[in-house]
Amino acid sequence: MIKLLKNFKFKDWLIVLMCILLTYINVQLELKIPDYMSEITTLIQTNSSTMSHDILVQGMWMTLFAFGSFICAGISIYFASKLSSSFSLNVRSKIFNKVESFGIEEMKKFSTPSLITRTTNDITQIEMLIAMGLHMMLRAPIMCALAITKIVNKSIEWSMLLAGCIVLLLSVILTILLIVLPKFKIIQKLIDRINGVTRENLTGIRVIRAFNAEKFQKERFEKANDDLTKNQLFTQRSLAFLSPLMNIVMHGLTFGIYIIGAYLIYNSMMSEKIELFSNMVVFTSYGMQVIMSFLMLAFIFMIGPRAAISASRINEVLDEDIKIKEGTYNKDTKEHGTVEFKNVSFKYPDADEYILENNSFKVNKGETVAFIGSTGSGKSTLINLIPRLYDATSGEVLVDGINVKEYTFKNLNNKVGYIPQKAVMFTGTVKDNITYGETSKKVTEDDINEALKVSQADFVKKLDKQLDSHVARGGTNLSGGQKQRLSIARTIARHPEIFIFDDTFSALDYKTDLNLRKELKKYTKDSTNLIVAQRIGTIMNADKILVLDNGKCVGMGTHKELLKSCDVYKEIALSQLK
Repeated sequence: MIKLLKNFKFKDWLIVLMCILLTYINVQLELKIPDYMSEITTLIQTNSSTMSHDILVQGMWMTLFAFGSFICAGISIYFASKLSSSFSLNVRSKIFNKVESFGIEEMKKFSTPSLITRTTNDITQIEMLIAMGLHMMLRAPIMCALAITKIVNKSIEWSMLLAGCIVLLLSVILTILLIVLPKFKIIQKLIDRINGVTRENLTGIRVIRAFNAEKFQKERFEKANDDLTKNQLFTQRSLAFLSPLMNIVMHGLTFGIYIIGAYLIYNSMMSEKIELFSNMVVFTSYGMQVIMSFLMLAFIFMIGPRAAISASRINEVLDEDIKIKEGTYNKDTKEHGTVEFKNVSFKYPDADEYILENNSFKVNKGETVAFIGSTGSGKSTLINLIPRLYDATSGEVLVDGINVKEYTFKNLNNKVGYIPQKAVMFTGTVKDNITYGETSKKVTEDDINEALKVSQADFVKKLDKQLDSHVARGGTNLSGGQKQRLSIARTIARHPEIFIFDDTFSALDYKTDLNLRKELKKYTKDSTNLIVAQRIGTIMNADKILVLDNGKCVGMGTHKELLKSCDVYKEIALSQLK
């Protein structure tokens, strides 16, 4: 929690100081009211001719102090709410920016549902603590301390009764906290889990219905929901015990004060009875204020531990060490469109075996190089090292003669056009998706039309609004082939030096695949093309084909050369072309 307070700016600390000052004034004004009640009680016992006037004056002062207390409390609560909202805004922004800098390795540590919970529910818990705590947490100890100083010398009997009530309250509050505190961490994880089940159910709704798995998914959700409900019920029931306890203690204290007061008044001299009665009224008011202070502290104790756990979960994200560090090289290079691997090996974090081992090759400008191999041979992993989705465990990956680790992210991404296996579409229009992101030069209307032509995305012209047609989140209103073609068009419009096609043509029919490759060959004749594919037909005409088997390059050459020299390639080719 203390780490997160570093997000407070100088003006935020000024607001905190102002809230402290306003709360102190609020408490001082509120504690003045019982003194006037005592004065009125004394005035009632007199037969002075000015009694009515004096009582009215005291009442006016009481009203004035009550109004002043109300104004101070209102201003303090307003600024506390404003501060908590500003704090949550800053922390959410930091989490979002941090997650954007995550590589694939970091993303695997935090599930999507967990990140959603941390960005919403966890921050809300802290926001609630600041908004309510800044008023109550400041008010309670100030109120308690000042109220006790005003009644400590009134009566030893009343003071002992009040002390006993405070000890009882503290004992019960601490006991309950020790019981429920471990449950709060479990609850936040269960919220992650129920978010995950719900999200999985929504994204996989077609598969669930196709396999009649509604009952299975319902049981999964019910189990996750029941676990969360049981833990929530346990904590809420435990904390709910505080409310009746507070009422019992408050009414018991009042009853005890009156019993002791009646005994003291009964056994006192006539001249002391009025003063004792006045003290009893004052002690009752101040005693209630002390108990109310502990009631406020109890409320903070309810939300405080959960907020502390939420703060630690947020800090886990903010403190996560980013493995892929940005370089500083942002100048132009002597070479253009070249890619070279020098003895590159790679294994995933915490893995024992290497996915790629000692791979070396060079691709020159204008060449088309294809990668093929069985499933799990490391094709996608190998090309993922070029745009630095991962960093090589050993060896070097060079783009235009410079190690990719030395580039700034922007400079490297401007050189490389990457089309992933799964086409990702964003909410917006077709045009928004093609011009998505920043490029070294502005994407014009001509660039868009040319990209659509090359990528065989003729279907865009048939849409009602063409380029302005709506694309739903994730492209759910488009087919797989349409999404792939738009994904290819998005990269073509950027004019990168190096094109990386990671099994990008898998959702296309053979005719569209053939036409697209013909257009690509013309359009990208001066660019470097790296193609990962499963179809031999897609890569037969490549300048060079690299065959991967268990992470090792077992063959390199043209289609005809590999049919003669590489058994792995020959086996794949015969299975598809026979």
